[in-house]
Amino acid sequence: MMDIGYYPGCSQEGTAKEYDKSIRAILKVLDVNPVELDDWSCCGATSAHVTNHKLALALSARNLALAEKQNLKELFAPCAACFSRLALTQCELKSDSNLKTEIEDIIENKLNGTTEVINIVELFKKLGSDKIKANRKVELKGLKAACYYGCLLVRPHEINGYDDAEMPTSMEDIVKATGAEAIEWNFKTECCGAAHSIPRVDIVIDLSKKILDDAKKHGANVIVVACPMCHNNLDLRQKLIKREYKSHEDIPVLYLSEFIGLSLGFSQKELGIDTHYIKFEMPELKKKESEVTV
Repeated sequence: MMDIGYYPGCSQEGTAKEYDKSIRAILKVLDVNPVELDDWSCCGATSAHVTNHKLALALSARNLALAEKQNLKELFAPCAACFSRLALTQCELKSDSNLKTEIEDIIENKLNGTTEVINIVELFKKLGSDKIKANRKVELKGLKAACYYGCLLVRPHEINGYDDAEMPTSMEDIVKATGAEAIEWNFKTECCGAAHSIPRVDIVIDLSKKILDDAKKHGANVIVVACPMCHNNLDLRQKLIKREYKSHEDIPVLYLSEFIGLSLGFSQKELGIDTHYIKFEMPELKKKESEVTV
């Protein structure tokens, strides 16, 4: 079994518990052991970096220093915001030695930049599609997925160079390994409104509706995401969208880990899909004759 550093972040222990639940379930099947970062703390997310730049750097730097002390070569951050803050902090401190020294003084720890920060798409790209296929219990034919990357998973390209910043395909490759179809559409990297979900719900409703509508227009019957905030805006906010636009038709939104989990034979309850606001109905799917209950 392969060990990998795991930074759950605040949302995985709160509003996105099902994301954490599904990640831990599928990684066990795929022989990956998520080693949770000891004494981790909030990365600051959006709130810190729009308030105080050095505070934002220090919050993320502290977690990076902890990862180095625990000799973690890779640190997997499933939340797109957490991943972005950790990766951007590491990049900025590497490029500015004076700032790095100042932040090290603040957190009272040295940083060597030896831990690679990766997101969930990168993780499954590293593991490879064949590993999912080898452990697949259910072929997800009948599901037409719109893979939604949002703003942070492939941007900026200087840091997230594993895929194209405008037309990424890594998530589609993973989805195809489940037997599902990954559709072509236009809004895969458009913003859903992010943290405006609280102060400016009207902005989120407008942006999220455009994303949902484009996915449906191109034939999707499910949207796949890899970010708790994106999931919140595209799943939860459909209730408000329907109030404002009576013709809106619901479309379920699944985390990438939940989508993979379905193909590995887990039930919706085991993955936490039953906690979503928009109900997901599994189409009649082809099961392998050698299916074994997970």
